[in-house]
Amino acid sequence: MENTKLRRRVLATATATVAVGALALAGLTGVASAGPAGTTAPAVSADSLSPGLLAALERDLGLDADAARTRIAGEYRAAAIAAGLEKSLGTSFAGARVSGDKADLTVSTTDASEAALITKAGARAEVVGHSLDRLEAVKDALDKAALSKAPKNVPVWYVDVAANRVVVNAASTSAGEAFVKAAGVGDQLVTVARSTEQPRALADIRGGDAYYMGGGGRCSVGFSVTRGGTQNGFVTAGHCGRVGTTTNGVNQQAQGSFQGSTFPGRDYAWVATNANWVPKPLVNGYGRGDVTVTGSTPSVVGASVCRSGSTTGWHCGTIQQLNTSVTYPEGTISGVTRTSVCAEPGDSGGAYISGSQAQGVTSGGSGNCSSGGTTYFQPLLPALQAYGLTLVTSGGTPPTTPPTTPPPTDQPGGTWAAGTTYAVGATVTYGGATYRCLQGHTAQAGWTPADVPALWQRI
Repeated sequence: MENTKLRRRVLATATATVAVGALALAGLTGVASAGPAGTTAPAVSADSLSPGLLAALERDLGLDADAARTRIAGEYRAAAIAAGLEKSLGTSFAGARVSGDKADLTVSTTDASEAALITKAGARAEVVGHSLDRLEAVKDALDKAALSKAPKNVPVWYVDVAANRVVVNAASTSAGEAFVKAAGVGDQLVTVARSTEQPRALADIRGGDAYYMGGGGRCSVGFSVTRGGTQNGFVTAGHCGRVGTTTNGVNQQAQGSFQGSTFPGRDYAWVATNANWVPKPLVNGYGRGDVTVTGSTPSVVGASVCRSGSTTGWHCGTIQQLNTSVTYPEGTISGVTRTSVCAEPGDSGGAYISGSQAQGVTSGGSGNCSSGGTTYFQPLLPALQAYGLTLVTSGGTPPTTPPTTPPPTDQPGGTWAAGTTYAVGATVTYGGATYRCLQGHTAQAGWTPADVPALWQRI
């Protein structure tokens, strides 16, 4: 159950002609910082959100500045509450999602006796028949079947927490049913849905404002990172290049080379840059104001999310499903997030961000930004964890109000607690050791300081 374990450890719940527009170590501008860990944060100021982000939210989601402020603050708070409840509900937890402009949170459980706990924490309780662990076990079986033989005419499958089912999208009912049967999971927890979707890696080999790979092709920078405190670089899509591939920046000057790359299976990579490239905690705002990155707390299903790409600029939508599997012509990618954000060739590798929280890098999708489409992004945290990277941030924390009911903790004699918002530089104890926070984030179940060196440094 690889995906389930990954979600538990880093809550990361995914592509091949090379891609796209440049963010050259740039990324989206920011939301007001919250207070110190464990304190009530200020409301999000509409003035603190970049004009470009506000314009995209208004165009794509119909939100004015005040509504955007309310929604983003609500989504941050919902993520913190959901993380605490996932920890306390344990094996009966069946997923979380937000809805509406106020980001009303619904948390599902298989145990009716826990409804009062959910309500007390500030969420709407929903009692369902199947736990998230059980549904993800079914999806894991489908993933394993796809690894041995990619399914024909079955582009996407995922856990739908709202429906409390695993959904298999297929070109025909018979194709979907054949895939389910081959995986040996039965159809008790699976819904096969007809779909005309034909996902592809959002790539293109045409010139433009981008970073360029040796041998041809171009891709977008996702987010600035460091490794070991001294080596600068950035994360991007794995399909953009292989280890050793050299890169030139948007100015066509020597930039760096790929140090790690995974594709298919996942879709992430990182490029180490030379001393001429200075990492900034920014996402390119395309002349409308860059967005400052303050952390990397993942958003929940239903939350708003925006994408920056050189072909189509700023576009926003909502998170539809976490931990999705999608089949491209090159192979199956697992663990990506499915969104309603549009994208086109040339946007691949670019940054996805919710408010000021980095979410991931553009992988692939279908449709376009004229008629609409579906896009998948590779969550950021698994990439940071895989390569031992640290996200470059401004040092702020999310603008959110902590849960009214403190989440339970099970740390061995320490002060670290899931559901708590930590600022860069905050210190905690865990397992008899002291750790310093490297990235502003809201702690999630499984993100213990000992397990996630991308977020915590032992001191």
